[in-house]
Amino acid sequence: MFLVMGPALMLLEDCFYPPLHFRMAQADSRALALGVLAGAAGISLAIVCFHKIGAGGGGRVLHLSSNADHTAGSLGLRTGQAEVLDQLGALIHCVSELKEEVKALKDALPHLQDNVRDHLRRTPTRRKRAGVSARSEGQSSEEAESEGGYITALTDSEEEESGDDQKPLQEPVDELTALLRKADRLHSSNGAEKSQGLNALLERKAEFDHKCQYLWRLSRAYADAHDFARDLAEKKSCAENGKKVGETVISINPLCAEGHQWYAIHCGLLSEYDSIQNKIKNGYLFKDHLDKAIELKPEDPLSYYLLGRWCYAVSQCTWIERKIAATLFGEPPSATVQDALQNFLKAEEISPKYSKFNYVFLAKCYKDLGQKSQAQQMCDAASAMSIETKEDEEAQKELDALVASL
Repeated sequence: MFLVMGPALMLLEDCFYPPLHFRMAQADSRALALGVLAGAAGISLAIVCFHKIGAGGGGRVLHLSSNADHTAGSLGLRTGQAEVLDQLGALIHCVSELKEEVKALKDALPHLQDNVRDHLRRTPTRRKRAGVSARSEGQSSEEAESEGGYITALTDSEEEESGDDQKPLQEPVDELTALLRKADRLHSSNGAEKSQGLNALLERKAEFDHKCQYLWRLSRAYADAHDFARDLAEKKSCAENGKKVGETVISINPLCAEGHQWYAIHCGLLSEYDSIQNKIKNGYLFKDHLDKAIELKPEDPLSYYLLGRWCYAVSQCTWIERKIAATLFGEPPSATVQDALQNFLKAEEISPKYSKFNYVFLAKCYKDLGQKSQAQQMCDAASAMSIETKEDEEAQKELDALVASL
């Protein structure tokens, strides 16, 4: 038993050295080893004494001449043997317990490294900044200890990670992304700032004129500039340039919903400045590309609002306008007030309170269909919305005229 326990203790002591950054004090290891040796020595001494008492000592007592003395000596011998046996039994019990503890330690050794690591992660550790500086000068992480004798629990990489956790990660933004964000912000703004988006995009056109995400925003910026232009020539120029850019977007990426959407919008804008023939042609293009935009991006309320406007305009066409369209293109455009109503309702469903103008056209549709109570509700909803954009101002003018007619 002792021959087996000796190597086991040496293995136990070796397992607590620097690879785990957590080792048992040498004094504890020596004390444990000496205890085992003392136990072995005690058992050996007890066995020797027992043999001497049973053999040599017993012989000397038998040579006594007196029977009484012989009897007393026998009683003393039995008493001494009983005490020795009791002490020997207690010693054997202690050694047995020690053996069980050593076995438990041996069984725990394979999992000791993981347990120590988990403990160190859960327990806040004291670290000394001087130790970190020493490591930067060439001292290894095993040699750097913090105050109080604790081994530094975190490595340099872990220290950097813990510092990074306290700071929000900021990914670098490339120039195109920054430009697109600026364009979106300017488009969403109100007032004259909205018209600045065109110049901001044109300044970088040479760099990004092959990027689809850039080009459809440029087409949108031309539409914004059209709204702020002061004369018809400037308005027509913005619409023509915007349509060309939109056509480029579609040629680069036919699946770009925004490209189809803004190309359709510029077709609608140009219908205000062209001849009857081109006006009708642009009307067909407007419908075709809006349908494509809805197919590619069915949750965009703007496309449904614009399609509702087209349907309502077609439903209001005169007999002569239909005849001209049939003569030029073989078949006139066809749409009803009910078609327009469904598209305006779809825009409201996707985005409640989408726009003041959407409520105005809902009221127009309900009025034309003879549903005056619903028309009045839409007028009230439009009146409740504030005027923030130039389009809202135009919507308010039509709303005032519509309310007077109800």
